[in-house]
Amino acid sequence: MSSRAIRIALSTLFALAGLWLGVGGLWLVTLGGSYSYLAQGLALIAVAALIMARNPLAFWVYAALLLLTIVWALVEVGLDWWQLAPRGDLVFLFGLILMLPWLARSVRTRPHGSFLRSGRAALAASLAVSVAIALLAVFTPSHDLAGTLPERSATDRDALGPAAGKDWTAYGGSQAGQHYSTLDQITAQNVGKLKVAWTFHTGDVRGKKDPTETTYEVTPLKIGDSVYFCTPHDLVFALNAETGEQKWRYDPKVAEPPYQSTQHLTCRGLSYSDGTAPDATATATAPANATASADCVKRLFLPTVDGRLIALSAKTGKVCPGFGGPDGFVNLWQNMPNVKTGSYYSTSPPIIAKSLIIVGGAVNDNVSTAEPSGVIRAFDVNSGKLIWNWDSRKPTDTAPIAADQTYSANSPNSWSISSYDPALGLIFIPMGNQPPDQFGGNRDKNVEAYSSSVVALNAETGAVDWVFQSTHHDLWDMDVPAQPALLDLTIAGSTVPALVETTKQGELFVLDRRTGKPLLPVREVPAPKGAVAGDVTAPTQPVSTLSFNPTPLTEASMWGLSPFDQLACRIAFRSMRYEGRYTPPSLKGSIVYPGNFGTFNWGGVAIDPERQVVFAMPVYLAFTSTLKARTDATSRIVSKPDEAPFNENFGAPYAAKMGAFLSPIGLPCQAPPWGYVAGADLTTGKTYYRHVNGTVRDLSPIPLPFKMGVPGIGGPMITRGGVAFLSGTLDYFARAYDVTSGKKLWESRLPAGGQATPMTYWSEKSGRQFVVVVAGGHGSTGTEAGDSIIAYALPKS
Repeated sequence: MSSRAIRIALSTLFALAGLWLGVGGLWLVTLGGSYSYLAQGLALIAVAALIMARNPLAFWVYAALLLLTIVWALVEVGLDWWQLAPRGDLVFLFGLILMLPWLARSVRTRPHGSFLRSGRAALAASLAVSVAIALLAVFTPSHDLAGTLPERSATDRDALGPAAGKDWTAYGGSQAGQHYSTLDQITAQNVGKLKVAWTFHTGDVRGKKDPTETTYEVTPLKIGDSVYFCTPHDLVFALNAETGEQKWRYDPKVAEPPYQSTQHLTCRGLSYSDGTAPDATATATAPANATASADCVKRLFLPTVDGRLIALSAKTGKVCPGFGGPDGFVNLWQNMPNVKTGSYYSTSPPIIAKSLIIVGGAVNDNVSTAEPSGVIRAFDVNSGKLIWNWDSRKPTDTAPIAADQTYSANSPNSWSISSYDPALGLIFIPMGNQPPDQFGGNRDKNVEAYSSSVVALNAETGAVDWVFQSTHHDLWDMDVPAQPALLDLTIAGSTVPALVETTKQGELFVLDRRTGKPLLPVREVPAPKGAVAGDVTAPTQPVSTLSFNPTPLTEASMWGLSPFDQLACRIAFRSMRYEGRYTPPSLKGSIVYPGNFGTFNWGGVAIDPERQVVFAMPVYLAFTSTLKARTDATSRIVSKPDEAPFNENFGAPYAAKMGAFLSPIGLPCQAPPWGYVAGADLTTGKTYYRHVNGTVRDLSPIPLPFKMGVPGIGGPMITRGGVAFLSGTLDYFARAYDVTSGKKLWESRLPAGGQATPMTYWSEKSGRQFVVVVAGGHGSTGTEAGDSIIAYALPKS
C-alpha cells in the first residue's frame, strides 16, 4: 500500500470516529452533559487533517488528547478498570496505530525531523502512562468491601424455631423460609472436594411455542429417602435421594393455554403435608380402598398453570381422591371474576398451616384493568373445602364466599411464597401490586394499604393482624418478591421473634413478627414528585437501616465497550427523567434504578438463625419506563397484533413501554459490577463484606471469564457448616462461598442456566450431605435451556 493510500485510510478512520464523537458530543452538551466527547471528536478530526497534510503536529495533538483523556477518566471514575477501559480503549488503540513506523515514513521529515521524533516520543510516553495506569487499575479492587461476619452462635439451638436438617420439607427449607440447614458435614475446609453424585434429566425443556418466561425456578423437597420437584410444565418427579433414580412421575396434563395471554410457565416448588395435622387421615369422600387412604396420609400439593391445586400421594404419585372432589384437585378458578384462560395461576408452593393449605396466585401484569382477583384462600388440607378467603379490596370479609358471588377484580395478589409461625398462629404474605403497575390514579384505599406490603393474617380465620408496606403508592412494579424469613433475634439481651423481608429495591426490613414494627430503624425519606396527569406520587418512601440500595446513577456511571456506545448511553441518560430511586414513570421516559428485575427477587436471601446474619446476592440493573397515552381502552399501543399484549394496560389511561436500560449493542448502560455476594448482621444492620459475583463467560460472544459481577436470579442457601451455595448468576456455575468472609471456595460448571435456589439434605444410606442444584435455564434472562437436576456430595469414605 502506498504512503498516500495509508494516509487517506487513516485520516478517513480518524475523521469518521471524530465526526461520530463530535456530533454525539455536541448533542450531549446540549442536554447538559460532559464536553469531553465533543472535545475528543474535534481533536480526532484535527489529527485526521494533520495526517492528510503530512504534518508531524499530528503526533503532538494526539499525545495531548491521550493524556487529557486519561486525566478526565481518572477524575470521573478513579482507578475503576471496567470504567476506565471504555473511556480510553479507542483513543489508546488509535495511538498505537499512529506509532506504526510506516505512518511516520509517510509524514514529512524535512525540515521537521526533530519535531516528528519528539512528537512520536511524546505519544509513546502517553501510551506508556496509559499502560501503567491500566495495570494499576487492574490490580486495584474498587468495588469489594472486605470484612468478616461475627462468629456468634446460639446458646439454645432448640429455641431457634424450625430449620431444615436431614430433610428439606418446604421451599425455604422449612415454613420459616430461612434457606438454612443445620447440616455441617460440608464445611469451608472440604467443600472443594464436592463432586457430582448424580444427575437426572426431566425431559421437560422450553419449547418454541412456550412463553418467553418459561423457567426452571424450582427448589426441590427432600422427605425421607425421596427428592420431589416440579417442572415448568407442572410435571412432578420423585427420585431416590441417594442415587437420583426415578421412583415415579406425575403428569397433570395441563390444558395448553393461549400463549399470547400467558406470562409465565414455571413451578417454584411443591408443598408437603406429613399427615400429623388434626384429621389428617380423613378424606372428603370415601377412597376406593383402604390402601389409597393410607397412601394419601402424606401428601404433596401441586399448583398448575391452568388453575388447579392437585393433591398427590407422596408415596405413589397418584392423585388423592377427595381433595376438592373425586378427581383430587381444587379448581382455583372458582368464584373468580374476569375468567380468561392463562390470566390466573399459582406459580409458587402454597403454605401448610396445620390442617389448612393457603394459596395465592399470579395474575397477568399490565395487560388490563379487568384481571382476575388476587384473593388469598385457605382450604382444608384433606377435603379441599374453602375455610376462609382474604380479598385485599374487602379485607374484613373473610367468611367463605357464596357460590353465586365473585371476588374483587384486579386486586393486589401474592405470587410469591408465604411463611408460617405456628406459635403465633400467623401467616406472613408478600403482596404484589394492582395492575397496572405504572399507573395508580384509580386505586382505592384498600389497594393503597395492602399493595407492595407484608401482611400478617390469622391462619385460622384470615383476619388481618398487621401490615407493613415496603413501597407507598407503588408505580414501579416493586412487588414484595420473596418469602419472609422468620427467626429469633437477640436484641438488647432479649429474644425477639423477628421477620426479615427482602425487597426489589434492596431493602431488608427487619420487623417484630408479632406486631410488624421495625426492629432495625426505618426512615421515611422524601421521594421525587411529578406523576403523569391523573396520578400522584407518595411524598416519602421507607428506607431500612439494613439496605443494599445502590449508589444513584450519574452520567459518569454510564458504560459501554467503547466511547461510542458509552456516549449513546450518556445521551439516553440525559434524555430521560432520573431523580434517583422512585423517579415516577413519565411520557418522556424515566430510569428506574433499581429496576423491577429487583436488587432481590423471588430467590430472596439466606438467613443463619444461629449467627443471626444474612447472606445475600444483590443485583443492580437499571430499567426504563415510558408511558404512552391511550386513545381508547382496546387499541394496541406498545405491542403488535401477533405479540402478547403485555404492558398494554387496556382500560387504563396509559400503556407502558419497559425494559432494561441497555446500550445500542445490548449491554447494560450502567457500569459493572451488576452482581455481588454480601454478608450483614441482622441485629445491627451492618454490612460486613461485599464481593463481585460471577463472570461474563456466558454473556459475551467470546467466552472470556472476566469477573465483572453479573446479574442473577434465584437465591442462596447456607448451612451450619459455614458454606453458602448459589447458582443463579447468568454464567452457568454452581458456587460455594465462605459465609464468614464471602470468599469463593468452589465452583462447578453447569450444562444450562441455574436460575433457581439450591437445597441440601442428608442421605442415611451413604451417610452424606447432598447439595442439589437445578439447571434448566430462565427464559426472560436468555440463559441456555436445560432439564438437569444435579446433586453434589463429598466422595464416599
